[in-house]
Amino acid sequence: MDVLKAVQTYITKMITEVPGMKVLLLDAHTTPVVSMVTTQSELLAHEVYLTDRIDNINREPLNHLSCIAFLSPSETSIEAVKNELIKPRYGGYWLYFSNTLTKTQIEGMASVDEFEVVKEVQEYFADFLAQYPSHFSLTPAALADGGDGPSNPPIFLPPPQHLPPPTLNTHLNTILSVLLSLKKKPIIRYEKMSLAGKKLAMEVQSAMTNAPYKDLFDFRGTNGPAPLLLILDRRNDPVTPLLSQWTYQAMVHELLGINNGRVRIDGEEKIELRDLVLSTSSDPFYSQNLFANFGDLGASISSYVTEYQQRNSSINPSSSSSNSANRIETVADMKRFIEEYPEFKKLSGNVTKHVTLVGELSKIVERDGLLEISEVEQSLSSVESHASDLRSVQTLISSPKTRPANKLRLAILYALRYQKLIGNQIPQVIDNLISNGVSADKARLVYVMLNFAGADIRQDDLFMNENFFSRGKSALKGLKGVENVYTRHEPHLTQTLDLLLKNRLREGSYPFVGGDDAMRTQRPQDIIIFMIGGTTYEEGRAVALLNQRLASDAAGGPGGTRILLGGSMVHNSTSFLEMVESCAIHYPDSIYAPPTGQQSSTLLSNSNTPIPSSTPVPTTTTNGPSINLRAGGYELSVGGVAGSGLYRTNQDAGANAQFELPKNFDAVTNVAGGIRDGAGRLWGNVRQRVEERVSRGNTPQGR
Repeated sequence: MDVLKAVQTYITKMITEVPGMKVLLLDAHTTPVVSMVTTQSELLAHEVYLTDRIDNINREPLNHLSCIAFLSPSETSIEAVKNELIKPRYGGYWLYFSNTLTKTQIEGMASVDEFEVVKEVQEYFADFLAQYPSHFSLTPAALADGGDGPSNPPIFLPPPQHLPPPTLNTHLNTILSVLLSLKKKPIIRYEKMSLAGKKLAMEVQSAMTNAPYKDLFDFRGTNGPAPLLLILDRRNDPVTPLLSQWTYQAMVHELLGINNGRVRIDGEEKIELRDLVLSTSSDPFYSQNLFANFGDLGASISSYVTEYQQRNSSINPSSSSSNSANRIETVADMKRFIEEYPEFKKLSGNVTKHVTLVGELSKIVERDGLLEISEVEQSLSSVESHASDLRSVQTLISSPKTRPANKLRLAILYALRYQKLIGNQIPQVIDNLISNGVSADKARLVYVMLNFAGADIRQDDLFMNENFFSRGKSALKGLKGVENVYTRHEPHLTQTLDLLLKNRLREGSYPFVGGDDAMRTQRPQDIIIFMIGGTTYEEGRAVALLNQRLASDAAGGPGGTRILLGGSMVHNSTSFLEMVESCAIHYPDSIYAPPTGQQSSTLLSNSNTPIPSSTPVPTTTTNGPSINLRAGGYELSVGGVAGSGLYRTNQDAGANAQFELPKNFDAVTNVAGGIRDGAGRLWGNVRQRVEERVSRGNTPQGR
């Protein structure tokens, strides 16, 4: 189960099956998909001399080139293809789409291909970002714009909406694409606390058993247990994304940010080193060290530099004039130099890149005092010691050296750990935040996090401190000791996987969707984890290391048990807090207040900062949609927190209706307006489709 190899195989098939010189056209969805798994040099080796975006209208006609278009099957991209075929710029077109096409879309493209330049149309299921062989996520474009509809609302919304239609569809398409690329038809489980997870699990099950995906999932039967898709919820572990990281990949993402495999260092003096590429497939040093801790990384960098110096002295005569054996004096010497020089230049660039990165990380660690901060974070996440933790947190929050973002993380971790402790000092910690430079609207996130992912929301005992037995386990774990005080924390995902591998994951907490009794009782050999709300590189590392250990496990069947991790995105602490903050805007104002049983912060209560609000959300007394209709591949939501709108949904998911009547006249007025607007959009869509069919009947078919 290697998602990186799956996407690379698709790309290789595209560029090798088309003969001659080629141009590669991409869109906003597929550009990062390709850039994560291949390089410009590899494309050039297969005669791909130009890569461009299909929405670039200023492209020059090049009739002597063949065109490979790898696009998402969104209406925007389909329209771009139609415009391209009406006035072709290239000699022939091979069209590849990252997910399923509808019959209407195929007919629409065929109707405008009057010059018969389309040679092939294929569906290649690569509708996801391959972060690592065992780690994937949604594309940023899918997460942001929801395909053809309006901009996506946040992933998490209040009940009963939870996962709104456009967000649900993008997650569904990504999961189905991964399953089809790996040829897996799994049984499905989900976290019981997550209504969003339940909704997604049921949609995946429905899609696999209904058109247009039903025939695609008709794989040949294989011996052994059925694969398992386990859908988890980020809210069940809000701690992991908030911690400082000390392994190479996770550390770079936390302190600098990794965006589609690229890292930006704005303060770097040399322009060529401000934008760096990190790729496991083309960078051997990064591939070998992305899971290394910061201490071991320093030793690896030192060895890497030494290797470069030795190669430099052997290939560069001027660097070792005393060694006559390295001088270029014969034709054989010239040939050796020419053969070794490209590899030497690549090594030189890699050494410079990683030395720059590690230097930047070291500077940030020293500047922000992250060693002291991380030690307290690890204590909060792993050990029960209230008096000591409170003293350390308050000291660091009061320190002028601690940045406001780090102060907020410490306060939230303290609140999450000691939320249920009688006599906790959460209000005092928030007051200290505001007194030491953290704005009131940011300080409110402490209460937001408790209401969003606190003890009353989570289904598992995250800190092992909610009863006598779990406290005993936590104490025993603390007595064992750890190798590194900065890496004591283990993601909650590792505990879940441990129970799953031991066949001890309770069905009451992780219900099944589909599958017979025999399939449910077998230990799965292939496990696909999908986390709504995003994963972290720390969790990706845990899964990768577990895969290495399980590869030699005889009990896991031939080849061992294999685990694949995916999620909405890959978080660092900044992106996680931004996600929570954007979700909170769509909740009732009570999400900014202390949870039941908690006291309020004095300074926060006296603050004049208004509670954030979101303009698109109707101000009704009900949290959910007043009317929710689904039929014929569309869902009409009226008056809900995601706004009134008409969205695409699974065409064969059946028809249903949900009504929730508001309690006051103003709300009724809002709902009536929503019904009018939604019905108008529905009628406009129907009318547009009728007009398309009428016009298509008079349009000559290109093929």
